[in-house]
Amino acid sequence: MPQQPDQRLDASGLRCPLPLLKAKQALAGMQPGQLLEVIATDAGSWRDFESFVEHSRHSLVERVADEGGYRYWLRKAGKETTA
Repeated sequence: MPQQPDQRLDASGLRCPLPLLKAKQALAGMQPGQLLEVIATDAGSWRDFESFVEHSRHSLVERVADEGGYRYWLRKAGKETTA
């Protein structure tokens, strides 16, 4: 697991594309370099977050799938950081 997130978003129970849309809103309110943890239960979120970081400057620090769902750690673009 990455370092302690600056913000946590629980998108459990939301269906695609809502977990990604909520994450984009959360990132918009964060400072460059901050870490967002997203918790989701929709299987489509795995593909959505992968595609999102490929087309944005934000980075996907880590993602984990387990029986409870999916967890993503996104670093807001704009500042060089070391993990």
